[in-house]
Amino acid sequence: MVSAWVYLIVAAFFETGWAIGLEYSEGFTKLIPSVATIVSMAISVVLLAKAVQSLPIGTAYAVWTGIGAAATAVLGVVLFDETSSIVRFGFIGLIIAGVVGLEATGH
Repeated sequence: MVSAWVYLIVAAFFETGWAIGLEYSEGFTKLIPSVATIVSMAISVVLLAKAVQSLPIGTAYAVWTGIGAAATAVLGVVLFDETSSIVRFGFIGLIIAGVVGLEATGH
């Protein structure tokens, strides 16, 4: 049986996928990126719903958005040449620390 945490982590990566997909879809004007973005959204939400069957909603939602936000911010730097600085990565680190803390205390 798959753990709720596995569902949640996979859901967060699909959340990152749809966030990045929004950029590639150019406002849902490009077919393939738009379809991939919508599919990723659906998978992300379905997996989040599976996770919250066993995890507290506050913890699950915060971890889901935290992982998605941190990964999207890093990929924004890597893929789209967004601003990178030690301060920016420090704040991303704080998001990750919060996610780890919530996971450690989530039960």
